[in-house]
Amino acid sequence: MELKLYKKNSCPYCRRVMQAIADLDADIELHDIEESEEDLDWLLEHGGKGKQVPCLFIDGEPLYESDDIIEWLQANV
Repeated sequence: MELKLYKKNSCPYCRRVMQAIADLDADIELHDIEESEEDLDWLLEHGGKGKQVPCLFIDGEPLYESDDIIEWLQANV
C-alpha cells in the first residue's frame, strides 16, 4: 500500500495528523506544499480540493479531513 501525506507545517490539522503518524510509528511518505512547488503542483493536479491539507493519498486516492485521516490510520496502519 502506498501512502503519501501532503501537508504544511503551519497547519494545526496537519500537526494533529503528524502526531498520529508518530504515535503509530507509521512509515508514510511526506510532502510539504510550502517547501516544494513540485509537491504543491502535484496536490493541485491530483487532489481535487485545491491547496487543502492535510491530504493522505492511499494508493493514489485522496482522503481529506484530519479526523478521517487519523481514523483511517488507526484502523489500517
